[in-house]
Amino acid sequence: MASSPNHPTSETASSGKRHGHHHGHGHHKGDRHHDKGEHKEETKITSQSWNVLIASTLAFTVCFMIWMMFAAIGIPLRKDLNLSQSDFATLIAMPVLSGSLVRIPLGIWTDKYGGRIVMTALLAIAVPTTWCIAYATEYWQFIVIGLLMGLAGGSFSVGTPYVSRWFPQRWKGTAMGVFGAGNSGAAVNKILAPMLIAAAGGAAVAGSWKIVPHVYSVIMLGTVVVFWLLSASNPKHLVPSTTHWTEQIKVMVDMRVVKYCLYYFFVFGGYVGLSLWLLQYYQGEYDLDMVQAGFLTACFALPGGVVRAIGGYISDKFGAHRVTFWVMVVSLFCLIVLSIPGPKTLGSSGLNIYAFTAMLFLLGVVVAVGKASVFKYIGDEYTHNVGAVSGAVGLWGGLGGFLFPKGFGILQDIFHVRSTAFMLMLVVVILSLIWMYYTEIRPRRN
Repeated sequence: MASSPNHPTSETASSGKRHGHHHGHGHHKGDRHHDKGEHKEETKITSQSWNVLIASTLAFTVCFMIWMMFAAIGIPLRKDLNLSQSDFATLIAMPVLSGSLVRIPLGIWTDKYGGRIVMTALLAIAVPTTWCIAYATEYWQFIVIGLLMGLAGGSFSVGTPYVSRWFPQRWKGTAMGVFGAGNSGAAVNKILAPMLIAAAGGAAVAGSWKIVPHVYSVIMLGTVVVFWLLSASNPKHLVPSTTHWTEQIKVMVDMRVVKYCLYYFFVFGGYVGLSLWLLQYYQGEYDLDMVQAGFLTACFALPGGVVRAIGGYISDKFGAHRVTFWVMVVSLFCLIVLSIPGPKTLGSSGLNIYAFTAMLFLLGVVVAVGKASVFKYIGDEYTHNVGAVSGAVGLWGGLGGFLFPKGFGILQDIFHVRSTAFMLMLVVVILSLIWMYYTEIRPRRN
């Protein structure tokens, strides 16, 4: 489903929807044919639609907790294993890497077999792998188990098409925003994991971190049961079996999809990367203990998850382009301020903890809105292939969650300045705004 260079911009398609047209004029015939058949089924929201949304959001929240778990238990592990910043970054981001790489096949399998079956299998696999982390002793063992545990991160590419097809077009942005609020699992992890470790004796006590994977695996087991009981399947939501997977993969060469990958690389990858990195950032730059650092990190991670639901509504109302543009502009401002080094580098003239936390909170809010607005583009333009496209975009978002922490660690090892992390993110925002100007803003002015 590759697009032609003359395809209208996303905002054009979005505007068409806001004026009552079900599809922008640039959609392919196959899309129109498929959507015509789906439209009648999707126009009515039933109680089952809400059950699917609730069950999927719960599942995604718990998956995200597990996906981010190394950000908390990695801190005592870094001392036990004597890791450099770069090695530590690799450890905490390894689950993000595997969770990203499986997003495309998971999206395709969801189109073919249905979200209920694929999500349940994913949740079930996460239970034993999470439990086993407590028995690892060597660095390579944590890396291998982390890769397996990271499969839970692929749940986003399952839940997005699964939830989307239970709602009519005008509700898709809101529904996917509510589902995406499962990102708040990162904030739950930042609060719960340090508290569990503290209850087991604190980070100074050897092996105190092992309580976290044990508790999380039990929570995941309960989630498997709840999800299966609340969720449902609808054969009419499946992509016809005559659709070959290569046709879905072709969408990845669509330059609009590549652009949305860059946007999502920042809004989601940056969110995941900072969620993994901030706990030790607060401890190193502002001398906080683990529980205090966890609560302040949650100031960024919690709005980054919860506000996504509101972002879906805003994107439905104002359109994907307009919302994403302002997300990038506000992010640019936040990152310029956050790039000012802290007190460990500049002493009393460094960025104080209050300004730092306030800017992080604002950044968390806007990237949450951005995560929803990027998927509004996809909901508007790729209804037929939403699974494959969301998988491709989600892949690059997840890779951002792996590459950002790795970049943070390398830059800190080289320059010994923690705020270089925000300078790296600033470069990505600037590139996104340049691409947006030449492909969306400038054509509209002409």
